[in-house]
Amino acid sequence: MTPRTPGADLPDHPDWLWRNPDPKPSYDVVIVGGGGHGLATAYYLAKNHGITNMAVLERGWLAGGNMARNTTIIRSNYLWDESAGLYEHALKLWEGLEDELDYPLLFSQRGVMNLAHSLQEVRDSVRRVNANRLNGIDAEFLDPAQVKEICPILNVSDDIRYPVLGATWQPRAGIAKHDYVAWGFARALDRMGVDLVQNCEVTGFERVGDRIVGVETTRGDIRAGKVALAAAGHTSVLADSLGLRLPIQSHPLQALVSELLEPVHPTVVMSNAVHVYVSQAHKGELVLGAGIDAYNSYSQRGAFHTIERQMAAAVELFPMFARAHVLRTWGGVVDVTPDASAIMGLTPFEGLYVNCGWGTGGFKATPGVGWCFAHTIAHDEPHPLNAPFSLDRFTTGALIDEHGAAGVAH
Repeated sequence: MTPRTPGADLPDHPDWLWRNPDPKPSYDVVIVGGGGHGLATAYYLAKNHGITNMAVLERGWLAGGNMARNTTIIRSNYLWDESAGLYEHALKLWEGLEDELDYPLLFSQRGVMNLAHSLQEVRDSVRRVNANRLNGIDAEFLDPAQVKEICPILNVSDDIRYPVLGATWQPRAGIAKHDYVAWGFARALDRMGVDLVQNCEVTGFERVGDRIVGVETTRGDIRAGKVALAAAGHTSVLADSLGLRLPIQSHPLQALVSELLEPVHPTVVMSNAVHVYVSQAHKGELVLGAGIDAYNSYSQRGAFHTIERQMAAAVELFPMFARAHVLRTWGGVVDVTPDASAIMGLTPFEGLYVNCGWGTGGFKATPGVGWCFAHTIAHDEPHPLNAPFSLDRFTTGALIDEHGAAGVAH
């Protein structure tokens, strides 16, 4: 296919939204990882900071990793101030992103409901709602009757294994079409003159002392004024080549979709106790996710017993789905830190910046990450919203422990 000129009128087809250039010998900034976070970071570097002599390097195809493998949930109702600040900033950007990128992202603010199945979960949920309100985030606690009113197909009877005692509710939360988000960012970047280089795996770094001056790739060496890592779980592999050990572990995370159904599920329902989350995509398929597989792996598939538990939980909460057919299952690679919060900021190496450790919460943070990580790279210091997520918190002890604090962390 003949490459298209940036800025030309392009047919609405993903193959024609951007050029496929060869890498240049050098750039001001090189971003490693062509997923949502890498693309968003490049976009805000160009938009907010005027940096366009830049390349996004992706070892496969753009958004072919976790960006295309997640369950698309967007919310900001996290417990701790640090998490709530970053995710709420992201949600506010989501609310204007479709117009900004001039691309249909199918962003649907249908609300997200986190169920409580025990008295302790009720207490924790009420605490989180109060914390959200103090941070200016829309949140309320629903009793079972209100839960049923919002989601009539949900089983709220009291004679099931995990009865629904209530739920948190964030009306502004919702879902978006992950592929379209990536294509929207990529099209905008191409028109800004940023190089999106696919099939270009980074295999090492060029360094002078403790300064990173470039990357080694399967398509040749590339010099760079600054290098930013946004490669999810594989960020630790790249950092290991420099002797930099990052406190993340990589696990498979599975999801599945059903056959197409009539619109029956009006919102997003998440349950930590039975560990399943369910939404209905725009075309009609049910999108279901589960907890992470316990073992470490970079594989994009998981164990059957996890899917079995996930389906048992989904059928208990939604009996009408018992006869729905599953069309496909898949897995992503989630990078998890000891405190279940991300790492974003500077590293001990000058000119090297890192963004990883998002676990199961990366998609919803995409524009907020791009905004803050771009600021960090451009100014060589963290944005106030990502300053608490620096790597050195694991030596200072200033952790942001989101384990279970936000319900299911998806």
